[in-house]
Parts: sequence; structure tokens; C-alpha cells
Amino acid sequence: MKVTLTGTGSPIPDANRAGPSTLVQCAGQNILIDCGRGVAMRLVAIGVPAPFVSAILITHLHSDHITDLNDVITTHWVMTGIETPLNVYGPPGTQTVVDGILMMLAPDISYRLAHHTDTLTYKPNVVVTEVKPGATFAIGDVQVRVARTHHQPVEPTVAFRLEHDGKSVVLGGDGIPCDTLDEICAGADAYVQTVIREDLVKLINNKRFQDILDYHSTVEQAAQTATKAGIKKLILTHYVPSMQPGQEEEWRAFAAKYFAGEIVLGDDLTTTTI
Repeated sequence: MKVTLTGTGSPIPDANRAGPSTLVQCAGQNILIDCGRGVAMRLVAIGVPAPFVSAILITHLHSDHITDLNDVITTHWVMTGIETPLNVYGPPGTQTVVDGILMMLAPDISYRLAHHTDTLTYKPNVVVTEVKPGATFAIGDVQVRVARTHHQPVEPTVAFRLEHDGKSVVLGGDGIPCDTLDEICAGADAYVQTVIREDLVKLINNKRFQDILDYHSTVEQAAQTATKAGIKKLILTHYVPSMQPGQEEEWRAFAAKYFAGEIVLGDDLTTTTI
């Protein structure tokens, strides 16, 4: 099982970090979790362009997690030689979002169909499955479990646990510690969590920015969740404020106060194997 941070940024644009997204590869599947800005380019950089994505899992419908879903849909459509469904799993409301994206893309779709009359004879085929906490499903031989997370007032938000051949990884999405997150993390090999640095956020005298403190896990909270659940490897992403070059060990130290296992963080395309 291979985990790649295909986007470690946040809603704040960063020249060096794409928006939130993570790619999990196992059992011949390329499973993309969330679709932040620039994800289609990051996928190409690791040799997994959009047509090779097996499925997309959406943790919640905040804009920074779905900004480039439209790009993945379009690229998957035009670069695939035959009509191939793109499977998208997400919380209730995902179908409405995808319908809106396809409506927005309608002029582009009509232009491409009119121009490529011999080779493109079908519209994008996006199959949405809305999932609720407690749901289970499979992507090939990969088993997926769904749990509720706490990111209010964003509702619903979910975490996904992917399992195959005795290995498991939990994708926590945004949110703060809660019992259901603890439950789905219990005993997992790895846990991917979006994090903020509370000390740095408090230095910025902006009420709207400081409002994020009450619904995002801090680095320390992510570490505490990992320790409580018996996680072996903690993978941090979605750094707010953006982690600057040379700050990696500083961020790692905040987590290491509460978690004794392996801590993975870094730039986009950071990869680890479970």
C-alpha cells in the first residue's frame, strides 16, 4: 500500500503546494481522496494521470477539497479511449455538486463532441455513490469503511478507511478529534490527517483566519488521536499556515510530543509505503 500526498496545501493559494488530495495505491487500484487545486498536474507528475484513477473519495464539500474535481472529470473523459465510468464516492450532496460541475462543463462537452465526431461519441460518465457513516464498499479488492467526522458547521463530513491484504490507512479529512474518528482509526497502520499550527495561526491578527481553530485538528491533536488509536504511521498534510522550507522538523517536533511512531510530512508528492 503506497500513499502519496498529491496536494498538501490549503484554501490559501500557494505557489509550491497543490490543494488537498492524497493518492492511495494498492491491489492495482489508484484511489484519489479529495481533489484540491492542481491535483491533475500532481497526478501526472507521479505517472498516474486522470484516466488511471480508479475512484475518487470525497471527505466533504468544502471548496478547497473539490476545486479540481471538474479537471479530473474532463481529463478522465477526453484522455480515455473508450467510455469508462469515473466512480466518485462522497457524503450526501456529492451528486448535486457533480451535477453542477457537469452543467458548468456543458458548453465544453458540446464543443468536443462536435469536433471529435469519430473518436469521442459519449459524454463524461460520472457515477456518484453517496455514502453515509457506517457504510462499507469495495474498490476492486480494496475494502472501504466510512465514518463520521466533526467539522461543523460543515455537515456531513466523513473519513475513509482503506484495507487490503492486512494493511490499512485512514484518511481523516478535515475536522477535530471525535469518538467516531477514534473508532475508525483503531489499529490502522497509517493515518492521514489535515493539520494546523495553532501557535502560528494565533499570530495572525485576522478574525476570519483565526476562526479555523475550532474546526481543524492541530498537529498535537492529530498526534494524540494517532496514539490513542494505536496507529503505526502518522501522515500530516493540508498545512495551515503553509509549512515553509526548513520548518519540517519544527512541525514534526509538535507531533512527536504526543506520538512515538513514524511521522511523515513534507512537500507535495511525498510518498510512503505501508
